[in-house]
Amino acid sequence: MRIPEIFDPIRPYEPEELPAVYDRLCADPQFRSVVAAVFPGVPFNALEVKLRQCKTNLEFQTTFCYGFLKDLLSKASTGCDMDVTNIDTTKRYTFISNHRDIVLDSALLDMMLFDAGFGTTCEIAIGDNLLAAPWIKDLVRLNKSFIVERSLGIREMLASSKRLSEYMHYVISEKNDNVWIAQREGRAKDSNDRTQPSILKMMAMGGEGTVVERLKQLHLVPLSISYEYDPCDYLKAQEYQLRRDIEGWKKSKADDVLSMKTGILGYKGGIHYHCAPCIDPWLDTLPADMPKSELFDAVAAHIDQEIHRHYRIFPSNRIALSKLEGTGESPADEQLFDGYMAQQMEKISIDGKDEAFLRERMLTMYANPLRNYNAACGIQ
Repeated sequence: MRIPEIFDPIRPYEPEELPAVYDRLCADPQFRSVVAAVFPGVPFNALEVKLRQCKTNLEFQTTFCYGFLKDLLSKASTGCDMDVTNIDTTKRYTFISNHRDIVLDSALLDMMLFDAGFGTTCEIAIGDNLLAAPWIKDLVRLNKSFIVERSLGIREMLASSKRLSEYMHYVISEKNDNVWIAQREGRAKDSNDRTQPSILKMMAMGGEGTVVERLKQLHLVPLSISYEYDPCDYLKAQEYQLRRDIEGWKKSKADDVLSMKTGILGYKGGIHYHCAPCIDPWLDTLPADMPKSELFDAVAAHIDQEIHRHYRIFPSNRIALSKLEGTGESPADEQLFDGYMAQQMEKISIDGKDEAFLRERMLTMYANPLRNYNAACGIQ
């Protein structure tokens, strides 16, 4: 397949490009050190031979990523599953999900799509702010990621958004692959997941026909991602205090790298993915004369409702909400959660550490999914 050149700066690498990518990666000292940490005791030369045998991106994923993720989950979780009963594994979709972990949200989706019998994984939307080094950019494009350009002026951003949208449409209609994209730019630090209408507006810049027809061409599936524990909770709480106390404070690339590493390796407890029904039939129920601004807000609200009502609620969510609202929980579960919270609080080392504020921020992260679930399901 000859992919239009306009997509070259953002698309994943094609099979014929992989040998040159492997050359660059294997010559990079940082990449070699990361590989040594991920596969301890395995000679790099043996891994390089295995890498160069991968002729496609999917072969790279099944050879390296799949086994790594299975091994990681055996150590860092109590189990990971996905409910796909609402979708057809012979079709291709754009999965739009809440965003908990920088790397694992899409990586675990890839693994579970394969396990569910899709026969392929998905192409992943990733912000260019996370590409802290050339080897990382090479690695993510090898891993079927396409790049969302964020540091642009208004005019350049418009052109970039249109190209991004057209590429997503191209993946679904021409490449016959799936797409994953977060419902908002960046993670919701407080886990109060809300779809940004601007993401939907971008999606409707590509394709043909009305706004509804363009959205239907992407076959959007709201995807709920639930983690029992978020290894980055203390980093997110710390970020809240730094933003509160230091005017103009911004995360560095090193902060992003630390979040990626912590999210990947940290303990997550139970993990659940749940696919809501594709929203195509629901889109057909919208009035034909609905103003665009109202339409995008309505679609965002529907996606939110679907994501919220398909969360898996863990004891950590119930205990956190009970602590914030003053209701009771079982002593055994509460003791376990208190121990976890104390352990995470100990990891925060900043000047003027505000323990009450940090604790409230972390509790809110765990309480908000239950608040949203209750609202979506009409539970008082």
